Amino acid sequence: MIDKIRNEAQYNQVMALIEKFIAKATDSGGFNFLSATEKDELGALSLLAEQYEDDVLKLMPLPVTINSVVQHKIKELNITQVKLAEMLGLGTSKLSQILNGKREPDVMFLKAVHSKLGISGDFLLENV
Repeated sequence: MIDKIRNEAQYNQVMALIEKFIAKATDSGGFNFLSATEKDELGALSLLAEQYEDDVLKLMPLPVTINSVVQHKIKELNITQVKLAEMLGLGTSKLSQILNGKREPDVMFLKAVHSKLGISGDFLLENV
């Protein structure tokens, strides 16, 4: 096991290993199904990747906005904007305009994403 990631190629190898552990955990029903050795290795690899990201990549956290959270939910649920508009009881053009920043979210939209997508009301109020 390496003690430090020194270049992007090593970082990519570590990330591939992390993804394999995550896939195995997902396929088997959760991280509790990984062996103690696998859990330890995953933890160590995660720390190595985090250190490299902090020191070398200096990744900036993305701003969390209502639009980004809704876009994430679309990907998470594996649905289209059309399907989401239907779920929220909105027109597709209205939803598209809101998600593209051409229209401000209105109360109907905010209530719908809160109740249908489970997005925190506090978060919504703080980010309007």
